[in-house]
Amino acid sequence: MKQRKLSELVALMQPAAVEVVGDDVLVGPDVVTDNRAVTPGAMFVAIPGERVDGHTFATAAQEAGASAVVGMYVTDADVPHLLGEDSVQTLSWIARGVVKEARARGMLSIGVTGSSGKTSTKDLIFQVLEQAGETVAPSGSLNNEIGVPLTACRVGDTTKFLVSEMGARGIGHIKWLTSLVPLDIAVALNVGSAHAGEFGGIDVTARAKSEIVEDLPADGWAVLNADDERVRAMASKTKARIAWVGTGALPEGALRVTARDITVDAVSRPRFTLEVSDEQGTRSAPVTLSVVGRHQVGNALSAAAVGVIAGMDVERVATALSAAVARSDWRMALSELPCGALLINDAYNANPESVTAALDTVAEMVDINREAHPGATATAVLGDMLELGANAYDAHVGIGRRCADLGFSTVVAVGEFAPAIVEGAAEGVPECVVATRDEVARHLAPGAGDVILVKGSRAVGLEQVAAALEEAQ
Repeated sequence: MKQRKLSELVALMQPAAVEVVGDDVLVGPDVVTDNRAVTPGAMFVAIPGERVDGHTFATAAQEAGASAVVGMYVTDADVPHLLGEDSVQTLSWIARGVVKEARARGMLSIGVTGSSGKTSTKDLIFQVLEQAGETVAPSGSLNNEIGVPLTACRVGDTTKFLVSEMGARGIGHIKWLTSLVPLDIAVALNVGSAHAGEFGGIDVTARAKSEIVEDLPADGWAVLNADDERVRAMASKTKARIAWVGTGALPEGALRVTARDITVDAVSRPRFTLEVSDEQGTRSAPVTLSVVGRHQVGNALSAAAVGVIAGMDVERVATALSAAVARSDWRMALSELPCGALLINDAYNANPESVTAALDTVAEMVDINREAHPGATATAVLGDMLELGANAYDAHVGIGRRCADLGFSTVVAVGEFAPAIVEGAAEGVPECVVATRDEVARHLAPGAGDVILVKGSRAVGLEQVAAALEEAQ
């Protein structure tokens, strides 16, 4: 945000029940929740947590250059305090004021949600829009009630686009986020079984995800994936214009974005013809993605729709997509081991849909690699898929069966549900074992042309396995 006095910031936040204790100092431009990220003039937001209370780090923040503390009570830091009943709520009010001011001068606000692919799509949207103007987007997956307002607070006087990733674990979560960061363009990718245990079922998940389009203005845009039936149904929940994206048949709408002639190279990087149809007619341009996986085509189509809505021509969008790279760690990150095997580190998170997409990608890569390496094999190192609820065991068995159906040679399973994965994989995978993270490497003997997938929910920590495999080679 631009620098301003505390009194000006409080005025921007209204209506907000906050109080300034101390001098009316200049604050900003940065707003941070980690004292280690403090920059000169930054506002430090002290958030109490389950293990530590951010208020105890206020003095360290002051010593690092913070000009003020946002908190729930006055700390030992000798700087002015902006106090509210709840630190996260106060942060949210700051973000709401910053975004309201920026949208009034013409900034476009874009939000992305989905059970999988949010971060990858957000990264693609960012790289498309930054070709058209200054763009703010979160690093990694800052998609909750803290991450979304923190990202919004980075908006400045010259920001043209704000891209927000919006996650949810229940009804009302996305609605709250869109009340803080109202959207001009909402992107709904898919509705899957991620967090089904917390939501209470996939239909409840669909209700929660649909909140992203419900409060769009009539002149706003809902970018909907027509390949997902639950996302298609969201069209009835918005008064905004509809932009349909997908690789299948698209309904009639103000904008339609699809991909023709999809192919992939030896490492599963897609190529396709981007086709955009609207009242101006149909235009097309070639796209060659650098990100890995056929499933990335759908993500790219959503990003393309956002770019076109923002005023970019199709050729410029296609060029931006072709230049885009993976910006977030542990998401289909491809590396080559010295032995000639390929490693895909997709260890940031996992649900049945994203694991299936990753397994399909590996199988396709191995099929192509066998032209040069007839003995190439597919290996999956799989961790638990968390928060699936009562269906968790069966879902893990299903993933094991998918490995068998796709012809994987080795499955190494880690975590509480590892036996379920092995149970499913044993139906056709020659070697399938349960292991700890430290034991994984001893079950692997990769060679040229082989492909190894490492994937599991974040809490399983399989990124450590991927790092060890890279270091050991």
